[in-house]
Amino acid sequence: MVNFYFVRAARIRLKLYVPAMARLGRGGKFMYAVIETGGKQYRVQEGDVIRVEKLNIAEGEQVKFDKVLLVAEEGKLNVGKPYVDGAVVEGLVEKQDKAKKIIIFKYKAKKDYRKKQGHRQPYTQIKIEKIVG
Repeated sequence: MVNFYFVRAARIRLKLYVPAMARLGRGGKFMYAVIETGGKQYRVQEGDVIRVEKLNIAEGEQVKFDKVLLVAEEGKLNVGKPYVDGAVVEGLVEKQDKAKKIIIFKYKAKKDYRKKQGHRQPYTQIKIEKIVG
């Protein structure tokens, strides 16, 4: 998750990005990984909550991602070819749900053709607990 601070100045809202290194003052070590799941890549840290394509895992169960493309730990970068050997990202499934509905509306001008369709994409929400690698 990216932290933003909102500043109101002269009726303009500014988004100020706080780099991850500035948030490091919590006493923990700085470590992140890039994982692959559902055909997409995600940059994750311990404590992050991510939404991925639906996985067939019940709520409250553990999930392990072994397709880890990159692991960075306090200045050291370990890049896989294509995956990092022995690296695993562990997480907890928080919920299975559907995203907000999107509307697909097709029409052809002057041809009396109208088609309206809705879609809700299922997703799995995961809290990242540990990065091993």
